[in-house]
Amino acid sequence: MASGGLKSILAAAVNTGVTEARAKIFGHVLNPTGLKSAHKILRKKLIGEKVAQWYPHDIRKDDPNVMEAEEKERTDKLEMLKRRGKGPPKKGQGKRSKRKS
Repeated sequence: MASGGLKSILAAAVNTGVTEARAKIFGHVLNPTGLKSAHKILRKKLIGEKVAQWYPHDIRKDDPNVMEAEEKERTDKLEMLKRRGKGPPKKGQGKRSKRKS
């Protein structure tokens, strides 16, 4: 009976030793208590830099000529819509003000 108890104690000790060695070799974090830990989140690779590297630099923010061309295109379109009577209403004459009166 005592040898059975001794065997189980030895098996448990060997098992914990093997688990610790495995964790050390493969870089795992032991959590024998089973408490919640943020390690799962912290071990993930940060993706922000990789995503930023994938997309090219936005030229519109730096080049004033590009911004000027976009603004001119926008104003031309707005002017064309106004000539057809489809432009935005003057301030205070939109749908909401027409519903009130």
